[in-house]
Amino acid sequence: MTGTAKAIVHVDNDKVIVTEYRFAPGANTGWHRHGHDYVVVPLMDGKVMLETKTGTSFAEMKKGVPYFRKEGVEHDVINANDTEYAFIEIELK
Repeated sequence: MTGTAKAIVHVDNDKVIVTEYRFAPGANTGWHRHGHDYVVVPLMDGKVMLETKTGTSFAEMKKGVPYFRKEGVEHDVINANDTEYAFIEIELK
């Protein structure tokens, strides 16, 4: 990924990759395709903008409420808040 969000890899082994993403206002992950199933755990309430091949959408994120997505998702995730936003992503290998 070539975005402006700060990615901190906490765990990378044969089972999982656990990455913390920190976004300044307007920062993004960069366009990417998920090569594994994954779970995202928001670290705070907030909103992200999702750019996909089919258009733009917004998702309301709730602190501590995880969600699951299947391998193959392609998107760019952008912080749509006026303040820093962060989440943990757990990729299942």
